[in-house]
Amino acid sequence: MNSATLKQRTDKMEQIPPFSESHLEALAKSLGECGKGSDITRILEELNFEDNPQKSTKWKRLYWAFTESQKQYKCANHIFRFIKSLMNPVRFVGRKEEFEENREKVNNILIFSGFEYGEDGNFRKCKNARTLTEAEKRLRTIRSKFEGRKIHPEVVKYCKAELLQENYFHAVFEATKGLAQRIRDMSGIELDGAALVDKVFAIERPILAINSLRTETEKSEHKGFAMLLKGCFGAIRNPLAHEPKILWDGEDDAADYLSLISLLHRKLDNCVPTNYDKN
Repeated sequence: MNSATLKQRTDKMEQIPPFSESHLEALAKSLGECGKGSDITRILEELNFEDNPQKSTKWKRLYWAFTESQKQYKCANHIFRFIKSLMNPVRFVGRKEEFEENREKVNNILIFSGFEYGEDGNFRKCKNARTLTEAEKRLRTIRSKFEGRKIHPEVVKYCKAELLQENYFHAVFEATKGLAQRIRDMSGIELDGAALVDKVFAIERPILAINSLRTETEKSEHKGFAMLLKGCFGAIRNPLAHEPKILWDGEDDAADYLSLISLLHRKLDNCVPTNYDKN
């Protein structure tokens, strides 16, 4: 790809204001830990960045390349393309935790410019933070809603970045997706939503059981837990995937929803695999 072609593509995008030097340095240091030197070389070449391989470290190479790019194009669009290429979810197949850790580090910097990099590999606008204190306060704000409630670590694992960005709508959405992923990880069943619950917690041949299922009371508890899971997917995740974000009520709803998801995770802690065939 030549410089003219890349410039044409940039012109079709919304112009993203240049990053400050301090933000460029922070991004370079964070992204330098997300890939090997060979990955950085390849992507810089593919995106037609000027490169200086004589720089002593990966982050210094990136800082130099980003600085030169902003001087040339007067915007940060090319830097966003670099992030999207280096952080492409496909590169992290089988390494979800590593991807989320890297994504969180990058988002903690992007938030100051009013952007976030999503789990789907796309950028979204968000309310920008002006200070580190403000960014950290966002997480404390939602946690204050949990006073007296013990929130399961699996909840925050999937939506910490969204909570930091005060993006409660997507925080609940990601937490619910994380709940389904945990059931898949525990059961080995690659289904989703109600179909996943029906298969994994079928009362006759369950793959995971919440108790011994020896008495009618225990069977009723098991059925009730499965209904709660299906209700969570039906009442929270599915509507969130389709309704306008403008209808979202904010942190109070988020606290209640995340508390429910936390309860379901605690119940999953006690689930045990059965000897029934998964087929």
